[in-house]
Amino acid sequence: MKGKIFTLFSFVMLLVWSCGSDSPKIKVSENAVVQESDGTFALSLDDAACYSDDDNPESNTAEWKVFVSEPGTYKVWLSSATRDTTDLSYINSVRISLLDKLIEVDPAIDRVVLDSKEVSFPYFRADSYAGSFYFSEPGEYSIQVISEKILPKEAMNNSKGESIDTKLVSVILTPMTR
Repeated sequence: MKGKIFTLFSFVMLLVWSCGSDSPKIKVSENAVVQESDGTFALSLDDAACYSDDDNPESNTAEWKVFVSEPGTYKVWLSSATRDTTDLSYINSVRISLLDKLIEVDPAIDRVVLDSKEVSFPYFRADSYAGSFYFSEPGEYSIQVISEKILPKEAMNNSKGESIDTKLVSVILTPMTR
């Protein structure tokens, strides 16, 4: 009888121990952007690691680390602050990269958002569809955007009286649904 009680007690202890142990968790960088509740990523230039070159503005770069919890295909949208809702006036193509995938696009206005919190009068937010990225598994990824419209923060509030018609303000990734 003592043998059966000992075996039963050992089995219960093993079950309690195995259920209480932590499974390995995926580490997320402290500056990584995580998905919103609806699965989207809003990558603001304010939160990006940025590089600007006054002599060669077409090489201006913004980079984000994102943590993908739900693998799949995501639509990529560029959001610009613009005064002219008919022409974004990008001189060069915008290049967006993820791992070995590169999207190169000449942004066109696909939708205008009138009441966006990202921009204030006299600007409007104009979104441009750029393409899509496929994330094969959960984890952390780096997304990089290169464009002359990635401007330093001071550029929108410059005191020189120069007029900036368009500035890239964010990249939005939205999950594709079937």
